[in-house]
Amino acid sequence: MKFFILTMVFLMTSLTVQAESVDFDSKLKELGIGLPAASAPAANYVKAVQVGNVLYLSGHAAVSGYRGKLGKDMTTDEGYKAARSTAVSVIATLKQELGDLNRVKRIVKVMGMVNSTPEYTEQHLVMNGFSDLIVEVFGDKGKHARSAVGMGALPLNFAVEIDLIVEVD
Repeated sequence: MKFFILTMVFLMTSLTVQAESVDFDSKLKELGIGLPAASAPAANYVKAVQVGNVLYLSGHAAVSGYRGKLGKDMTTDEGYKAARSTAVSVIATLKQELGDLNRVKRIVKVMGMVNSTPEYTEQHLVMNGFSDLIVEVFGDKGKHARSAVGMGALPLNFAVEIDLIVEVD
């Protein structure tokens, strides 16, 4: 019995160490995702502010395209792709700000704003595009609290804008 308990403790410890040793740059390559250069702020603000071990990211939009209003100009599937593309933009900013994606300890909170008509009610499905990719890349460290809200308009007619809070090393 003692041997069984020691074996289980060893296996659990090994799994924990393996889960923590994922190289996120390698994971991006494995997923076929190349990071663009992080975009510059569009006005008088910064893309990220770090306070202690918490990094606050400003609103991000998709890497390219994806403009319009959900429920009028775009389908939910197109919105999902816009949110997924926004995740790539966010990861590019994380890489630029941190220098090493392995400094990400946890994606804590995500605020998703979806440019949509008053009748449109699938903002949560659009935001799954962001959440799905973040979890694909960061695994359990990417699982986050999230809000998905509809907006009457977003800057430059972006389909999706996302900001987030990240715990870092």
